[in-house]
Amino acid sequence: MDSHPELSLDNQLCFSLYRASRAVTRAYQPLLKELGLTYPQYITMLALWEHDRPRGMHELVRDLGLDSGTLTPVCRRLEQAGLLTRQRDTADERRLIITLTDKGSALREQAAEIPTKIACMYRDSGIDPVLLKRELDNLSALLAGD
Repeated sequence: MDSHPELSLDNQLCFSLYRASRAVTRAYQPLLKELGLTYPQYITMLALWEHDRPRGMHELVRDLGLDSGTLTPVCRRLEQAGLLTRQRDTADERRLIITLTDKGSALREQAAEIPTKIACMYRDSGIDPVLLKRELDNLSALLAGD
């Protein structure tokens, strides 16, 4: 008999969030496979499409909440796929500039239907995706101290 039920996995908010995050990522996989992207590659492309201009690696790290050790291989694979280029800033060699290629920009049109398909999946399951996102954003802000 467990004398510490508060330590049960099923009682942990963190574990519920982890499971949900993994399930959401898995739901994206078949849609992203059609584009030849992994989930980390997809969110990187989203950040690049959103601003539609060359971005510094530091900006992407900040916007995505990833560390450079995680983002560097993601960008390397996207570059190998011909979707972006990585170049040192001529004004500051320490700065790495990420730029979409024409192929990377064109992929945006193919990806445009993914958010709608995911939202429909939520709605079909009885979940309001707008409300869910708002609650998750509130939780993130609360935990970040914003």
